[in-house]
Amino acid sequence: MVTAVNTVQHPLHVSLVALPEAVVSTISGIFDVMNAFAMMPGMQAPRRPAPFDVEIVGLQTGPLELASRVPIPVQRSIDTLDRTDIVIVPSILLDAAGWQPGRHPELVEWIQAMHRKGALLCSACSGIFLLAETGLFDGVDATVHFGYARAFADSFPAVPIHPERVLVVSGQREELISSGASMTWHDLVLYLIGRHAGATSAQTVARMFALQWHQDGLAPYIVFEGRSDHGDLPVQAAQDWIATHFPVANPLEGMIRHAGLGERTFKRRFTAATGLSPIAYVQRLRIEEAKRRLERTEESVDDISWKVGYEEAAFFRRLFKRFTGLTPAAYRRRFQIPDFALPNRPS
Repeated sequence: MVTAVNTVQHPLHVSLVALPEAVVSTISGIFDVMNAFAMMPGMQAPRRPAPFDVEIVGLQTGPLELASRVPIPVQRSIDTLDRTDIVIVPSILLDAAGWQPGRHPELVEWIQAMHRKGALLCSACSGIFLLAETGLFDGVDATVHFGYARAFADSFPAVPIHPERVLVVSGQREELISSGASMTWHDLVLYLIGRHAGATSAQTVARMFALQWHQDGLAPYIVFEGRSDHGDLPVQAAQDWIATHFPVANPLEGMIRHAGLGERTFKRRFTAATGLSPIAYVQRLRIEEAKRRLERTEESVDDISWKVGYEEAAFFRRLFKRFTGLTPAAYRRRFQIPDFALPNRPS
């Protein structure tokens, strides 16, 4: 939700940071949407300037090959930019080695300097990895793509991370802004437009580009994967068994049997190894199977409830909404492939 509105009287300078790990779709999307007022007739009121002046900035001008091997032109070098109003670091693609701290010291120093001069610092998706190197997000709530959440927590343990959240606005001046997975850059851009150009402008842009706020959060998109890097062999044995036996009537009993431990010892070690109690772990597995069935079948919610291990459909519905933020029916509408997208079938 937009919490502040400051209708601009002159364009705010937006620095869209290009770095080799960046994803081209995020950069180009943000660039086009924030420039919509200047590019599209009728988007801006007469005799008023466009609210944003967006430039792609980097270490040096010229073409820069991004993570997808597509070059993008860097329009301005950061060493010629003494001040900017908004810094946006786009999505980055992490390879198998993960994020390498210290790879871009000049960019980190420049971002710190821009913040000292009053700039908002924004990340889209995994762009928070670069911003976190400034140290400005230490102790400050942020979000990141849920697929990178564990890697981020390992790299920056001082930053409280909330991958289920779409947009997090933090800092004493609400100047530290992060958006979550992938296309939540839509929410980031709409927030910035609403904050600085007004809610009507944000709504106009949303309609023009058919953008939508992710108002249900990102929990519905997150696929549960239990931790398996803990090295506790009895716990792993229990995890391997429950992966295919989660619908059974007494899952805890079977897990304890396969772990070969006493009940109290098993519960303690399982929670320490996976971060979840055994029952919570089983619930997550059951909900994941229910999500798959809602996406791919026409089975009723009651039937799905029974097949994943719940005799009371009402309890299942409450649990499903607690984990995903959506009712089973709403989840099916959101994620099931619509009829118009299905391949033609022979009559």
